[in-house]
Amino acid sequence: MGESSPKTVGLPMYDPPELHAIVDAWWSGLARAFRAEGVLDVPDRLDRSLSLDALWGASNLLFTQTCGYPLYGTWAGRLRYLATPKYATLGCTHANYCSWIVVAANSPAHCLEDLCGTRCSISGRNSHSGYNALRGLIAPLADNGRFFGSVTVSGGHAESLAQLGRNEVDVAAIDCVTYALLSRCRPQVIAATRIIGRTADAPGLPYATSTNAAPEDVRRLRAGLFRAFDDPSLRATREALLIDGLEVLAPDAYDCMAEIEANAKRRCYLEMD
Repeated sequence: MGESSPKTVGLPMYDPPELHAIVDAWWSGLARAFRAEGVLDVPDRLDRSLSLDALWGASNLLFTQTCGYPLYGTWAGRLRYLATPKYATLGCTHANYCSWIVVAANSPAHCLEDLCGTRCSISGRNSHSGYNALRGLIAPLADNGRFFGSVTVSGGHAESLAQLGRNEVDVAAIDCVTYALLSRCRPQVIAATRIIGRTADAPGLPYATSTNAAPEDVRRLRAGLFRAFDDPSLRATREALLIDGLEVLAPDAYDCMAEIEANAKRRCYLEMD
């Protein structure tokens, strides 16, 4: 990667404001490990000024965390897979995770069928955990492509939870890692909700770089990741973020996300309108 070009880095997926200091500490450890492996022009700080599209589409992107659904879908030509972190929380197994189907604590709903005709919040149509996984779960229950009374795009899991708290929506699919992290820093928000189901397991949110990265740079970044995950001085930081390990998955590991989309399409339930 060029020595003169400033690089862009971002870790936007599990980064609520309350955890910025811890995420910054994790990046500092990653940056130190990348430099030790010979990665050039590693920035000192994360860039939180960019939208997800701007970050993941940046030509000078060095490192980020993304969702596997766009990584192998709409962003397949711009992002290159590095590795998948594992998380230690309910809903995660090895490198897999799921989404919780969440309603308000006082909701009368107790199962998926009870959600027919209700107001649904999705984090975004490019999200597996907040959209694609839920679509796969609901597709068998849909009638002529319809199930929910309305679908609102919130822009993120935290906002979907806030919409539940404001009684603007009735249900949302929330990434289990996000739910666990927010239970620590926004316990009052989580206490106002209730889990009534879960989506199928899928590989978790991967680390990635730009497709412009040379093979040697990809090797160095992966080596830096394993160095950081093995660093005992970063153990407390990893634990605070629920990070429990790292795997490099097979290229077809994320195919299940496209299969969920294809199954929903066959059932005429593609857009969840």
